[in-house]
Amino acid sequence: MPAPGDFASRTLYADGRRIHVHGAGDTGPLVLLCHGFPENWYSWRHQMVALAAAGYRAVAMDMRGYGRSVKPADPTAYRMTEQVADCVAVVQALGEAQAVIVGHDLGSTVAWSAAWTRPDVFRAVAGMSVPFGGRGLAALPGSPFGERRPHAVQADIAGPDRMFYHEYFAQPGGVAAHEAERDIRRWLTAALYSMSADRPLPPELAGVDLTALPAPFLLDFVRAAMSIPRPGTIDAIIDLPETLPAWLTAAVLDHAVAELEYGGLAGPLNHYHNGEIDWETLGAFQDRPVTVPALYIGGDRDIVTIWAQEAIRRAPERVADLRGRIVVPQCGHWIQQEQPAPVTAALLDFLATL
Repeated sequence: MPAPGDFASRTLYADGRRIHVHGAGDTGPLVLLCHGFPENWYSWRHQMVALAAAGYRAVAMDMRGYGRSVKPADPTAYRMTEQVADCVAVVQALGEAQAVIVGHDLGSTVAWSAAWTRPDVFRAVAGMSVPFGGRGLAALPGSPFGERRPHAVQADIAGPDRMFYHEYFAQPGGVAAHEAERDIRRWLTAALYSMSADRPLPPELAGVDLTALPAPFLLDFVRAAMSIPRPGTIDAIIDLPETLPAWLTAAVLDHAVAELEYGGLAGPLNHYHNGEIDWETLGAFQDRPVTVPALYIGGDRDIVTIWAQEAIRRAPERVADLRGRIVVPQCGHWIQQEQPAPVTAALLDFLATL
């Protein structure tokens, strides 16, 4: 397995922003990789090695708020327009005019938004876990392309006396960050395990196709998995494993913990304060399709792939050149880490079509 030190580390001052990146491959078409919450650039290690071997220049960012990248204190500095601007500035700082952008989780919403609003810079896009969700970003059930305001959709999902995890993460006073930072290793281990395919399903769901749940059952499933009692903590929906999953080695976990201990959780969680702002801002693009070549990769046990089934099914309505909708079996939320071989193969196949 590649180690963090196997990749070239570089701090860019990109249009006045400090963005830390790691790279593999010095020449070839640029592929910009955007990680999700609460990960870091190293979540792309398997793909970076393969991309470089295939002749691409793979560059993985530490997203705004993470690692050694800029960490503004103002939560509105994490709105989607700023995250897209970071990606544009990185491409330019690397001396390139265009890039293929690839994202996972939060990074997927950034990648889709970048390709949607700046197709002059991002000539193709691959989104993992989160499909294209329009101005709503998260492709939530009942509002796959942001037809309704995020707070209203999230309240419907959570139900009475509960809060959707976005609301929990955005509570005033940094409540979620303080809770996680009491023991980052415990919190991160439980979060990574609980959203992976290694966490056993309830017996009543054994053998059920979770990506084709009828609407009432889908809502109940998402509510149980991703909403938190009010008042309450995220411990209500996550568990610690008895042993680490095979894909999450002690070395990988150590690196992830060290990155969050270095930078803290306040910056990464600031993204969740901007759902309404992003909904308003991206409304200017709502009637425009994503025009560049696109790929979606999900996991059959990924809660986001499960809740976003309507957005995935209807993606051709909003993504003009969708070249694949791939759902990887036995794969949870951490797609490129849990199942690196099929994910990397799908990504390389897509890139070969460009």
